[in-house]
Amino acid sequence: MPLRSDISNISYLNPLKQSVIVDVFKYIIVIFLLVWLTLRGNERLGYNWQWFQIPHFLFSFEDGRFTLGPLLRGLIITVKITGASLLFAITVGLVAALLRLSKSFSGKILAFLYIEVIRNTPLLIQLFFIYFVISPILDINRFASAVIALSLFEGAYISEIFRAGILSVDKGQWEAAYSLGMKPVHAYMRIILPQAVRRILPPLTSQAISLIKDSSLVSTIAIYDLTMEGRIIISETYLTFEIWFTIALIYLMLTVTMSLFVKKMERQSKIEY
Repeated sequence: MPLRSDISNISYLNPLKQSVIVDVFKYIIVIFLLVWLTLRGNERLGYNWQWFQIPHFLFSFEDGRFTLGPLLRGLIITVKITGASLLFAITVGLVAALLRLSKSFSGKILAFLYIEVIRNTPLLIQLFFIYFVISPILDINRFASAVIALSLFEGAYISEIFRAGILSVDKGQWEAAYSLGMKPVHAYMRIILPQAVRRILPPLTSQAISLIKDSSLVSTIAIYDLTMEGRIIISETYLTFEIWFTIALIYLMLTVTMSLFVKKMERQSKIEY
């Protein structure tokens, strides 16, 4: 029996490793294509590329000390906003999904209105509304306003992902939980949600990647994230293409890292399951 288990694990891991290698290879091809197109455009446009200035905006060494450049400082702000927003978005999405699936009529209506209003209005408008209208009333800063806006926006989509995952769990699991004397709360926590989470990891990852990209909109309310720092550098140096390409590459590295991390989590959860 242990031998069969080891063989099944090996046969299962190999396709996953191959999938990761294929994904990385695809990204490398895309990067090479972008570089090639950039060089071809340089020949036709006659643009004077100044890539040698980019490292200075990432980091520098002053008196032997490592100093973060404006782009990396902005990246830290982006990661903080994304991390906090993702945590709250998952919480809001789970609560909204549970309300949609509850027997409470008022809870269903409240969750339905929240999801429909948020999903059918632009994120930028929501961000402005929270910052210029709600923020002065509640006396919250820019960072909190950005986190609230992103959390509510992404939470509306995550709620539907959670709801689909919960509904995909076989009804027999509910019957088994109730037969053991479990209350609905315990059934959710111990039986239903662990199974649902395994199934919703891929779409949840896609939503998290969308959150990373959507976080660039917080620069519109003067938060010095990665995008805002890039705009400031461009206004001072006119290195438009170099800065935007560098920012795009940083965002790509963030999303690829998250995708690979979640794939590893998905592999581990399937093995345990």
